[in-house]
Amino acid sequence: MKRVYIETYGCQMNELDSELVQGQLEALGYSFTHEAAEADVVLLNTCSIRDAAEHKIWSRLGRLGAEKRDEGRALVIGVLGCMAEREAANIFKRAREVDLVCGPSMLDKLPQLLEGAVKAKQSALVGHTARRTATLDAAMDGIETMDLSRAFAPYATADGVARRQAYVRITRGCNKFCSFCVVPYVRGPEVHRPAQNIVDEVKRLVDAGVLEVTLIGQTVNHYTFEDTNFAKLLKRVHDEVPDLKRLRFITSYPRDFTDEALDVMASSERICKYLHIPAQSGSDRMLKLMNRGYTVAEYEGLLERARVRMPDIRLAGDMIIGFPTESDEDHALSMQLIEHAR
Repeated sequence: MKRVYIETYGCQMNELDSELVQGQLEALGYSFTHEAAEADVVLLNTCSIRDAAEHKIWSRLGRLGAEKRDEGRALVIGVLGCMAEREAANIFKRAREVDLVCGPSMLDKLPQLLEGAVKAKQSALVGHTARRTATLDAAMDGIETMDLSRAFAPYATADGVARRQAYVRITRGCNKFCSFCVVPYVRGPEVHRPAQNIVDEVKRLVDAGVLEVTLIGQTVNHYTFEDTNFAKLLKRVHDEVPDLKRLRFITSYPRDFTDEALDVMASSERICKYLHIPAQSGSDRMLKLMNRGYTVAEYEGLLERARVRMPDIRLAGDMIIGFPTESDEDHALSMQLIEHAR
């Protein structure tokens, strides 16, 4: 039996992907370990959002490659995730001991890649046209099957400790193309999961002992599938899974947040009164350069509407400091927005 070690970098989406990969491989007879030194297969689930994350992964690949090469260790090394999508050819060139590369849109094919790698065949699989369309077929493809096939009972970590919190993906990919972000290029366009599949998954998690579910997506509040928008989905999950103690969601896009969704949050007692909604800048000039698609006034208006409905709401956001051509005045406007948001 092959022992697998997964090392995860980056966002909550990667954490969920690693969990789903583990469930997929366990069903095929692989076992998992918490120590890379004990593993026959080491999988790095990577991030490309920040340059520092990629440097860390290159360094990690160098150390693993040295172990494999210098110690004669029979080790399969795999690179998954966004860096795999963006740097597939370069990974094989710079880290020759890597055996397989698999982008995020092809993770359902990982078992076949791994089988080939175990047989000493170097291989890569990254996104292709069939996985880069926001169609019903895409919503029901192999990645959706992988989401639905996650391990539920008991819902636990790899060492058997019961977990009370879980992520549920409602969308994958992004259509925004902010000028600073690589996500649309490595995860493809938005694909929205069928609402009933999401509700069913949450029910099964609750039945397995989960108390809190966080709905996730690159722009989670842009969700829409057939006649169900994000507000309706929140309402459905809240009302149709009454034993779920807490419902959260991340990360929201300012331009897409509707009053309908705010109303559902305000009227649903088990939806956490918490909103993570990145601003990125308090300068309209910078927001335009970032291709964010909204103004500071529109962002502030959203915060005000949220507070009117939920005076006790907790707000969180992100700011980019030092974006190219940012002036002292632009920076001061960002600090001003932070003070106003408090």
